[in-house]
Amino acid sequence: MSARTVTVKTLDHGPVTVTEPSWCTGHAGQPVEFRTDLCHTGPLRTLSYDERALWYAEVVAYPFAVDERRGPGLYVEAAPFARTLAPADVDRLAAVLVEHAARLRHMARELAVLRGGVR
Repeated sequence: MSARTVTVKTLDHGPVTVTEPSWCTGHAGQPVEFRTDLCHTGPLRTLSYDERALWYAEVVAYPFAVDERRGPGLYVEAAPFARTLAPADVDRLAAVLVEHAARLRHMARELAVLRGGVR
């Protein structure tokens, strides 16, 4: 099986061809000004409560970064969420947060595999 490559236009290095990891969802519509901004991204995962996002998480890697962003790493973002809850709803939210913590731990194990077993 041959490796997938992608060519992305950058302002500072012109067209840059890079090997694309199997988990990357592609680069369509991803403007890249600088080569160090070139980013592989995995599928976006949304962790929700009552069909409202609480967290977003996706595997990312910046192949030309010179720091820990080189990755792969798990980009996690808290979604804006604010709501007044009754006691039963607070209990439900707490249970959902425990489930989300378990999912994040699972994502950490998946990420360790992508990084060759390095945590």
